[in-house]
Amino acid sequence: MAVPAAPIETTELGLVCTGPGWFVVNLSEARWRRLEGLGAASRPEGGIFWDQLGITVRVLDEGETLAMYHRENDQEAFLVLSGEGTLIVEGEERPLRAWDFFHCPAGTAHALIGGPMVVVAVGARGHEIRPGTGWGEYPVDETALRHGVGVETATDDPDVAYARFGETETVPYGGWL
Repeated sequence: MAVPAAPIETTELGLVCTGPGWFVVNLSEARWRRLEGLGAASRPEGGIFWDQLGITVRVLDEGETLAMYHRENDQEAFLVLSGEGTLIVEGEERPLRAWDFFHCPAGTAHALIGGPMVVVAVGARGHEIRPGTGWGEYPVDETALRHGVGVETATDDPDVAYARFGETETVPYGGWL
């Protein structure tokens, strides 16, 4: 049985996958999202939600974070494509540079901070990220708080953890890569 090609929609903000199937898309032609403090990101899955993996390419300016300090109940992995930054893992700081790979087993508390850098993030999809579904949590951590990527009160609610950030803006590719 052959798998059909996925539908790709051309929008004023870039290409977006809108259904199941295989596809090839150059990220310089894809839709991106930008949020001050969280960098610019492209999710190749576009307008759909893949069942098994989530993949994001994120461009972080100095001091921007890939995500607030958190732990998930599924594994994640990160590959720094260019630049440098800081990893906070289980309360410890580690420097990151191009081609560093960070394997993050389920339950590992972490955050990545740009210095600036470009990162590919891959996460398992054993859950949906919604409060009360058992996806994980945002624990309190002094090192994360010192870097501005921590919460003062532990929560499993992303809306609480990201309350200080504004609205995400959908944008065309901005030459970041």
